[in-house]
Amino acid sequence: MKKNINVVGAVIFNDNKILCAQRGAGKSLPLFWEFPGGKIEKGEKPEEALQREIEEEMHCTIDVGEKVEYTVHEYDFGIVHLTTYYCKLINGKPVLTEHAAIKWLTPNELPSLEWAPADIPAIEKIAKVYA
Repeated sequence: MKKNINVVGAVIFNDNKILCAQRGAGKSLPLFWEFPGGKIEKGEKPEEALQREIEEEMHCTIDVGEKVEYTVHEYDFGIVHLTTYYCKLINGKPVLTEHAAIKWLTPNELPSLEWAPADIPAIEKIAKVYA
Protein backbone atom coordinates (compact mmCIF):
# COMPACT_ATOMS: atom_id res chain seq x y z
CA MET A 1 0.00 0.00 0.00
CA LYS A 2 1.34 3.41 -0.97
CA LYS A 3 1.84 5.99 1.73
CA ASN A 4 0.04 9.33 1.83
CA ILE A 5 2.33 12.35 1.63
CA ASN A 6 0.86 15.70 2.72
CA VAL A 7 2.60 18.65 1.09
CA VAL A 8 2.07 22.35 0.51
CA GLY A 9 3.09 24.59 -2.37
CA ALA A 10 3.52 28.36 -2.55
CA VAL A 11 2.17 30.29 -5.53
CA ILE A 12 4.41 33.27 -4.76
CA PHE A 13 3.49 36.48 -6.55
CA ASN A 14 5.93 39.35 -6.97
CA ASP A 15 5.45 42.14 -9.54
CA ASN A 16 2.58 40.18 -11.18
CA LYS A 17 4.85 37.18 -11.79
CA ILE A 18 4.83 33.76 -10.10
CA LEU A 19 7.86 31.88 -8.79
CA CYS A 20 8.41 28.50 -10.48
CA ALA A 21 11.02 26.06 -9.19
CA GLN A 22 12.65 23.17 -11.06
CA ARG A 23 13.28 20.00 -9.06
CA GLY A 24 16.86 18.76 -8.85
CA ALA A 25 18.11 15.94 -11.09
CA GLY A 26 18.67 13.63 -8.09
CA LYS A 27 15.18 14.06 -6.60
CA SER A 28 11.96 12.21 -7.28
CA LEU A 29 10.26 13.74 -10.33
CA PRO A 30 13.65 15.00 -11.58
CA LEU A 31 13.69 18.32 -13.43
CA PHE A 32 9.92 18.77 -13.33
CA TRP A 33 8.72 22.24 -12.35
CA GLU A 34 6.72 22.84 -9.19
CA PHE A 35 5.54 25.49 -6.81
CA PRO A 36 8.11 25.57 -4.00
CA GLY A 37 7.11 24.09 -0.66
CA GLY A 38 7.37 20.76 1.06
CA LYS A 39 6.04 18.27 3.56
CA ILE A 40 3.78 19.16 6.45
CA GLU A 41 5.34 17.97 9.71
CA LYS A 42 3.30 16.41 12.51
CA GLY A 43 1.41 19.06 14.50
CA GLU A 44 1.99 21.76 11.87
CA LYS A 45 -0.74 23.74 10.16
CA PRO A 46 -0.34 23.82 6.34
CA GLU A 47 0.32 27.57 6.36
CA GLU A 48 3.04 27.16 9.02
CA ALA A 49 4.66 24.35 7.03
CA LEU A 50 4.70 26.52 3.92
CA GLN A 51 6.34 29.47 5.67
CA ARG A 52 8.93 27.15 7.26
CA GLU A 53 9.73 25.35 4.00
CA ILE A 54 10.17 28.60 2.04
CA GLU A 55 12.44 30.01 4.76
CA GLU A 56 14.51 26.79 4.85
CA GLU A 57 14.74 26.15 1.10
CA MET A 58 14.71 29.65 -0.39
CA HIS A 59 15.90 31.89 2.47
CA CYS A 60 13.02 34.34 2.12
CA THR A 61 9.80 35.15 3.94
CA ILE A 62 6.27 34.90 2.57
CA ASP A 63 2.80 35.88 3.67
CA VAL A 64 0.43 32.95 3.07
CA GLY A 65 -2.95 33.89 1.65
CA GLU A 66 -5.98 31.96 0.43
CA LYS A 67 -5.93 28.41 -0.87
CA VAL A 68 -5.55 27.97 -4.63
CA GLU A 69 -6.20 24.24 -5.02
CA TYR A 70 -6.15 20.86 -3.30
CA THR A 71 -4.97 17.96 -5.47
CA VAL A 72 -4.44 14.25 -4.84
CA HIS A 73 -2.09 12.54 -7.28
CA GLU A 74 -0.78 8.98 -7.18
CA TYR A 75 2.88 8.61 -8.11
CA ASP A 76 4.98 5.43 -8.04
CA PHE A 77 6.50 6.53 -4.69
CA GLY A 78 3.24 7.43 -2.92
CA ILE A 79 0.01 9.38 -2.96
CA VAL A 80 0.66 13.12 -2.80
CA HIS A 81 -1.94 15.39 -1.21
CA LEU A 82 -0.92 18.87 -2.39
CA THR A 83 -2.51 22.08 -1.14
CA THR A 84 -1.33 25.26 -2.88
CA TYR A 85 -1.75 28.78 -1.51
CA TYR A 86 -1.43 32.25 -2.98
CA CYS A 87 1.55 33.86 -1.28
CA LYS A 88 3.26 37.22 -1.29
CA LEU A 89 7.02 37.68 -1.00
CA ILE A 90 7.55 39.96 2.00
CA ASN A 91 11.27 39.73 2.77
CA GLY A 92 14.36 38.65 0.85
CA LYS A 93 14.80 37.12 -2.59
CA PRO A 94 14.50 33.39 -3.32
CA VAL A 95 17.84 31.58 -3.27
CA LEU A 96 18.60 28.25 -4.96
CA THR A 97 19.42 25.65 -2.31
CA GLU A 98 17.38 22.55 -3.24
CA HIS A 99 16.13 23.34 -6.74
CA ALA A 100 18.01 23.20 -10.06
CA ALA A 101 16.55 26.50 -11.29
CA ILE A 102 13.89 29.12 -10.60
CA LYS A 103 11.96 31.39 -12.96
CA TRP A 104 9.45 34.19 -12.53
CA LEU A 105 6.63 33.82 -15.06
CA THR A 106 3.34 35.57 -15.71
CA PRO A 107 0.23 33.43 -15.10
CA ASN A 108 -0.30 32.90 -18.84
CA GLU A 109 3.33 31.68 -19.25
CA LEU A 110 2.97 28.90 -16.64
CA PRO A 111 1.82 26.20 -19.13
CA SER A 112 5.10 26.59 -21.05
CA LEU A 113 6.95 24.53 -18.41
CA GLU A 114 6.87 20.77 -17.77
CA TRP A 115 5.11 20.65 -14.39
CA ALA A 116 4.87 17.85 -11.85
CA PRO A 117 1.40 16.32 -12.37
CA ALA A 118 0.10 17.27 -8.91
CA ASP A 119 0.74 20.97 -9.68
CA ILE A 120 -1.22 21.05 -12.96
CA PRO A 121 -4.74 21.58 -11.49
CA ALA A 122 -3.47 24.68 -9.66
CA ILE A 123 -1.89 26.01 -12.87
CA GLU A 124 -5.16 25.50 -14.75
CA LYS A 125 -7.08 27.33 -12.01
CA ILE A 126 -4.59 30.25 -11.96
CA ALA A 127 -4.75 30.49 -15.77
CA LYS A 128 -8.56 30.84 -15.61
CA VAL A 129 -8.45 33.45 -12.82
CA TYR A 130 -5.81 35.58 -14.59
CA ALA A 131 -6.92 35.03 -18.20
